[in-house]
Amino acid sequence: MGAGSFPGSSSGRPVRPVLDRDEVDRALARLDAEHEAIETSLLALQDHAGRRLLEGAGLTGVTRDRWAATEQSITLLWAYFDAYKAALDGARELRERRRWPSREDLVELTERLRGESVTVAGAASQAATLTGPARLTERFTLEQLVNRMNELYARSLDLVVAADAVWSALPARIDLLAAELHRTRGLAHSVGVRPGEHPAGDDLESITEELTSLRAQVVSDPLAFWVPAPGSSAPGGGRPDTERYDRAARALEDVRREIDAVLTVRQDAEQRLVRLRDVLVRADRTLTEARAARGEVLAKIAASEVPAVSGPPTALQERLVAAAEYRRHSQWHRLSPLLESLEREAEDELLRARESLTAVTAPLAVRAELRGRLDAYKAKVARHGMAEDPLLIERYDAARRMLWSAPCDLRVAEEAVLRYQRAAAEVLVPRQPGPVDQRGES
Repeated sequence: MGAGSFPGSSSGRPVRPVLDRDEVDRALARLDAEHEAIETSLLALQDHAGRRLLEGAGLTGVTRDRWAATEQSITLLWAYFDAYKAALDGARELRERRRWPSREDLVELTERLRGESVTVAGAASQAATLTGPARLTERFTLEQLVNRMNELYARSLDLVVAADAVWSALPARIDLLAAELHRTRGLAHSVGVRPGEHPAGDDLESITEELTSLRAQVVSDPLAFWVPAPGSSAPGGGRPDTERYDRAARALEDVRREIDAVLTVRQDAEQRLVRLRDVLVRADRTLTEARAARGEVLAKIAASEVPAVSGPPTALQERLVAAAEYRRHSQWHRLSPLLESLEREAEDELLRARESLTAVTAPLAVRAELRGRLDAYKAKVARHGMAEDPLLIERYDAARRMLWSAPCDLRVAEEAVLRYQRAAAEVLVPRQPGPVDQRGES
């Protein structure tokens, strides 16, 4: 049958082309397929694990508010679907009355398939917040009703998928981190890292409280931990917000590293204590040597500023005794920082002792250098057969008396050595003839 049109003036309906039999059959087939797809989607939403969890959970915050609205949307979806099914069944029943429908049948089928032939009563008030002001009934074309169901379904599925994604991702990870936290706390307790006694113990308490609070919030308000994907219109487009979890995991890793350091101290504490004692003994011996050298310098060197020598490192010795006590009582968390500071300070003390010895013995080193220089020039003069030169003998004896007498005036002794050097140089390198002979200089 060819297409016609409604006599719109008498019925008040808009004028639209009348479908022929083939167009009606194609429209019914398409609507049947949409009906099946919608029914499948609604049943899948009904059975979705996330929806079941939402129904049974004690929700709070944004999830509670959004789920209350979504429950209304799902109820409305089923009301729309029932109305859609009823309208489709009625149109199919009308079409099946005759193999070749009459024009009146085609006009009626056209109105049912293309016109606002679907009336939804009662559900309109539930959709007031979604569709505008509340009305007693709503009228739709089948196409409009499908579009409305698609919109409600997409919003409902988006919420369900988001909540399910958060519940699938975060609680399990929090539980694993909590188990690791429990093991770390046991290990920390074994090495004396406890709240109120060590910063890492306080950190463990803070992490425990954070994980407990985080898990409770994730379970009751999962949508508070959902980050929608920018510009995404697909249901469930986004990701769980793991920032608080990641921060707790990093804090626990920092604590684990600190406890590992304490464990390392427990394993090699005795060796480190032995090394510390050795360093302090060497520092003490060096200071003893420096004190003895200072006495020698004061007795043998005149007119020289000799620095004072500090006493033995008693404060470090006392702290070393405290470190040994910490080890004996397994107070590893106290021993760890004390050993680190003691090792630094003991090396510094040994360096200071060596510098003190060097400073104290500097005048003796100067005297030794002058003695060596004097003897070296005497040997050189002897090799050249000038050992019996009277001036050289006189100046050598003068310098030697100054250098081998006590107390020795280094300044005067150095001048005597220089006079001997100059005289030796003049003897070894013949001078050009000149009016003045300096060899007689006294």
